[in-house]
Amino acid sequence: MLLVLLLAALEVLAPAPADLAFLGAVLHPSPARSTALLQAGGRTRLASVGEMAFGGRVLSIARSVVSIEFASGRVDLRLPRPETAPPAGPAAVTPAREANAAVEDPATPHRLLARAEVERRLGAEIPRILAETALSPVIEDGRVVGLAVTKVAEGTVLSDAGLRSGDVLTQINDTPIDGMASLIGLWPRLQGATELNAVVRRGGRPVLLSVTLR
Repeated sequence: MLLVLLLAALEVLAPAPADLAFLGAVLHPSPARSTALLQAGGRTRLASVGEMAFGGRVLSIARSVVSIEFASGRVDLRLPRPETAPPAGPAAVTPAREANAAVEDPATPHRLLARAEVERRLGAEIPRILAETALSPVIEDGRVVGLAVTKVAEGTVLSDAGLRSGDVLTQINDTPIDGMASLIGLWPRLQGATELNAVVRRGGRPVLLSVTLR
């Protein structure tokens, strides 16, 4: 009986959190099996259609919008719009220079991956990636110049793409990574990309990680 009461309590709708954000989605041919990545109160949660998340029930998931029912009504959350241009001034100079100087590490050469397989694996591995991967901002001269990978989920798509613990991610597909907002804003564009090129600082030098999706 106690278990029944606890489960019932979890199904009670609450007001929508003020800082609730939609970070991305892993889409499945069957809409009911698609998964949304949500964030609120400094916590991140994966939820499928019909599941509860942050006090609301997920109604539908699409590439750029997720609909959630709360006690206060339905809320439609959209992905953050990617920035149309890198920031001007010195902040944009260092990543561009690093991209030109970056070379492949023989230990992590160019990868050729099947898109369908990557999408399948992401659907299965995202809980591990979120639980076992940690990023922290790297600040130089008072500004964020990249995200340090302090921990990476081994055996996942991230490690297979060449990312290692200790890498500092500075650029993806010509976009400087100057904070989590930059990384999140890239999500809509990366979903349709066939070439993924990341620049990381590894051992004090810029290294290129490149993946082709076929």
